[in-house]
Amino acid sequence: MSKAQKKMAIVIGAGAGGIATAARLAKSGFSVTVLEKNNFTGGRCSILHHEGYRFDQGPSLLLLPKLFREAFYDLDTSLEAEGVELIQCPTNYEVWFADGEKFELSTDLARMKKQIERWEGKDGFQRYLAWLQEAHQHYELSVTEVLHKNFTSWWDLANPSFVLTGLKLHPLHSIWNRASKYFWTERLRRVFTFATMYMGMSPFDAPATYSLLQYTELAEGIWYPRGGFHAVLDALVKVGERLSVEYRLNTPVKQLLTTSDGKTAKGVILESDEIIEADVVVVNADLVYAYNNLFPQTSPIKSHGRSLRERDSSCSSISFYWSLDRKVPELKTHNIFLADEYRESFDAIFARQSLPEEPSFYINVPSRIDPSAAPEGRDAIIALVPVGHLLQSKGFLKSDSGILRDQDWPSLIAYARRSVLSTVSSRTGCGPLSEYIIHEIVNDPFSWESKFNLDKGSILGLSHSFFNVLKFRPSTRAKGMKNTYFVGASTHPGTGVPIVLAGAKITTEQILEDYGLRVGWRPHPSQILDQGVPQNRETRSLDRVAPSERIWYLMLAIWFCVAVGFGGYYMDII
Repeated sequence: MSKAQKKMAIVIGAGAGGIATAARLAKSGFSVTVLEKNNFTGGRCSILHHEGYRFDQGPSLLLLPKLFREAFYDLDTSLEAEGVELIQCPTNYEVWFADGEKFELSTDLARMKKQIERWEGKDGFQRYLAWLQEAHQHYELSVTEVLHKNFTSWWDLANPSFVLTGLKLHPLHSIWNRASKYFWTERLRRVFTFATMYMGMSPFDAPATYSLLQYTELAEGIWYPRGGFHAVLDALVKVGERLSVEYRLNTPVKQLLTTSDGKTAKGVILESDEIIEADVVVVNADLVYAYNNLFPQTSPIKSHGRSLRERDSSCSSISFYWSLDRKVPELKTHNIFLADEYRESFDAIFARQSLPEEPSFYINVPSRIDPSAAPEGRDAIIALVPVGHLLQSKGFLKSDSGILRDQDWPSLIAYARRSVLSTVSSRTGCGPLSEYIIHEIVNDPFSWESKFNLDKGSILGLSHSFFNVLKFRPSTRAKGMKNTYFVGASTHPGTGVPIVLAGAKITTEQILEDYGLRVGWRPHPSQILDQGVPQNRETRSLDRVAPSERIWYLMLAIWFCVAVGFGGYYMDII
C-alpha cells in the first residue's frame, strides 16, 4: 500500500490494547496516530517512581506468557529481541491465614503434594490433580475458542459445536462450587479460589471457567519483567514506532468527529479544539466512559451509554505504594492475606460495594524479585485492598449500588491502611511495619477515575458475570457508530493484560476484514514453541506420535462388530 493510499487510523488511549492495536495496524499498512491524555504510555500498566523506589501502578505479575509472546511474534520480533527479560518467581504466592497458618502456592509439584496432603489427607493430592485437569481444559478451550475468536453474531454463541465446548467450561457453575467438588477443607477451597480478584469478582459469583487463571500460575508460573511491568508495553511502543506509529502524549480527546448524521466517525476533536481526521477510530479509553462522553449523544447512543452504566462493574481498590527504610524478609514477592470471614469479605465488596470490616488484600514486594525496584537494603511494597466501586458515574445520576462519592474518604483510607499494617505485622511477625514507611503514595477510586477515566473507578472495567461475556459483552465494533472500534478491558474478550493483548488481535483483524485487507501475521500458536520461534525442526522417529493402545482396541472392536454383522447376514441368506 503506497503512502498516498494508506488508510489513516487514530487510536484513543495508550493502554495495553491501544499500543498493541496501533502496532498491528501499522504493520498492516495503516498510518497510525495514538492520542494519550496522560504524559506516559501503558495506562494502568504504568510505573510510579519515588527517589529510587519503583512501583507498578497496576498489574504486578505476568500471566499467560504465551499471549505476550504471540503479540511480539505477530509483529516479527520477540520479547528477547526487544530486550525484555522475564523472571520467574520461585514461589507464586504465600497465602496467610488469620489462624497463623500459611500455604505456599508453587509450580513445584512435590511441595504442593506435601502441603495438600497435610490438609486434605493422602487422597487430597489425587483430587488436586483432578482439579488441575479440569482447569487445564478450561484454559485450553478458552484460549482456542474464546480468546482468539470474535463473537459478532448470536449464531457464534448458538453454534452447536460452541455450545458443546461451552458446557465443558462450566459457565453456569461458580469457581467456589467447582473447587468444593475437589477440595474438602475450607482452607484449600479458599487457596484455590481467591484469584477471581484479578477480574474484580467474587469467587462465589465468578464462572468456574476462570479457574484457568490459577491453572496458568501453577502450570506456567508467575513472571515479572525486569524493570517493571511497563517494560513489556514500552517494548511494544518501540516496535510500533519502528513501524511509523506516532504517539502524542498530553493530548486528551474531547469527542469523536462525525458526519452530519452523527452515525459515522471521521476523526476526533481534541480538548485543544484541534481536529484530526481519520478513516478508522479505535477507542482504547474505558468503554463505558467513551459511550457517555466521547460519542455524540444521539438518542440510540445515549440510551446505550446509560444502559452500560447500569451493568455489573468490577470492584475498585485502595492501593498503597510504600517506600521502606529496610527489607522485610518475611514477605515473598506475592502475598495474599485472606480475611477470616472469607465470604463476608467478598460480599461486602461485590454485593454491597463497600469496604469489608476485615478486608482480604494483596501485598507485592517487587524488590524481592527485582532488586532495582528499591535502593540497596530496602524494599518497595504495594498493598492492594479491593473495595466497592463508586455509587455513581462522574456527573451522572446514581446507580443502584456503590460507595458514596461524598463518603469520608480520608477515614476510609486510614481504616484500610490500619487493617493492612496490623494484619501484616501480626501474621508474619515482621515487626511494626508502619514504622518502616518513609514515603507513601495512594490510589483510591477517585484516582483511578480521574487518571484513567475509569467509570465509577472500576479498576477492571465491566464485570465478567455470565451476561457480560462473549456476545453479551460490548462488541469490538462500536454500536451506532461506523468506522469505530473498541479494544480494552470492557470489550470482548475481557479484562487483564494478556486477554486485552489477545483482544487487540481480534479488533485489528476485524478492521482488516471490514476494509478487505490481508492479515499479515503467520499462524500462531500451534507453529511456535514457548520461546517464540517456529517449529521447523525435523521430526525424528522418536518424536513421531503413535496412536494410543485404546485406539487399537477400539478399531479391533469395530472390526469384530462388522465381522459378526456380515457373518449373520451371510447365514441368513443361505
